[in-house]
Amino acid sequence: MKRTAFSDWPCSIARSIDLLGDWWTPLVLRDAYFGAKRFEHFQRSLGIGRNVLTQRLNRLVDEGLFERVRYQEHPPRDEYRLTAKGRDFMPVLMAMSAWGDRWLATDEGPPVTFTHKPCGHTTEARVVCSHCGEPILYGSVRGSRRLDAASPAFSASSASKTRLNDTEKPKDAENPAPRLDYESPV
Repeated sequence: MKRTAFSDWPCSIARSIDLLGDWWTPLVLRDAYFGAKRFEHFQRSLGIGRNVLTQRLNRLVDEGLFERVRYQEHPPRDEYRLTAKGRDFMPVLMAMSAWGDRWLATDEGPPVTFTHKPCGHTTEARVVCSHCGEPILYGSVRGSRRLDAASPAFSASSASKTRLNDTEKPKDAENPAPRLDYESPV
């Protein structure tokens, strides 16, 4: 069965899943956040096959989440260091961890806890409004999709549940595309 490619979809979630949505890539990134840099460190920690790890590391380098840095010439050996793009994904994994801690943790509790270094307290990821600081919860947001950004999955049945909104234009856009608004049902 061939995997559907989402890299060209006009959806940031689909494009992110295309790059990061297999089983191993988020775990490779997780280990990098915990300090892994070398191939053997990733392999030992994850128990992943060399061929699969090589593919994941090469893709992360190609996509700019890691940079490959030579640390030994004979034999040639490289480290994989997080770039700004790679470091920017860390809060996403922390949000996944918080969700897993809430819904999938065992009776022993979360397998990993995070400490915020500046204040020294245990913390978890929370998604909040960048304007008012209130939590972003299901039912508390309205999405707005550019009309020219409809994905293949955005069907006529989806469109019938939306309304065209050409009055809410971004303040910094001179000629914004018309948008379709949709709200969560809560």
